[in-house]
Amino acid sequence: MEQAIIIVLTLTSLISLTFIIERGLALRWNRVVPTVLEEAAANCRTTEDLPMLRRMCEQHPSSLGRLLLVAASHLDCPKNETIDALQTKARHEIAQLERGLVILEIITGIAPLLGLVGTVYGLILLFTGLGQQALAGDNTLFAAGIALALRATMLGLIVAIPSLIAWSFYSRKVDSLAVELETVCDEFLQRLYRTAKGN
Repeated sequence: MEQAIIIVLTLTSLISLTFIIERGLALRWNRVVPTVLEEAAANCRTTEDLPMLRRMCEQHPSSLGRLLLVAASHLDCPKNETIDALQTKARHEIAQLERGLVILEIITGIAPLLGLVGTVYGLILLFTGLGQQALAGDNTLFAAGIALALRATMLGLIVAIPSLIAWSFYSRKVDSLAVELETVCDEFLQRLYRTAKGN
């Protein structure tokens, strides 16, 4: 039982570490909102500039690039339809950015519980040892129970704390990225529709 708890906690920590590293790489600001695309969107003032923007989006695949391509391809539609199409695509992009965060959230919840299972099992050994110790004068089971209880608790916390920190940090980062994506796309649409209206 002791080995099983430690193996499960070790596997949980490896899964957590994998997702922490993967999300850290995936949520880099310049990978989601490349500066070059922000500048290209800001410089796109008329429909004549759209081919250049499309080329830049294809050269720099990213969440912002995919959203700008959707916006650019719907500019001949009424503004409300364009916004609806953009919001649908944006929900998909945000879901992709949040991928893996649910795993970190689950690990944050179950790691301390796995540690608690080890703690309870350690206490069972401890009290079993107390009964036998009275008969045999042997402290081995008593010490093993305390050691397992403390070890399991510590392992559970060691896994849960970094997972909680990463989950909180990445959740806030996704929120910030979502706001930036919305801002860039909204400014792009306002500018292009205002220009089209002026024409």
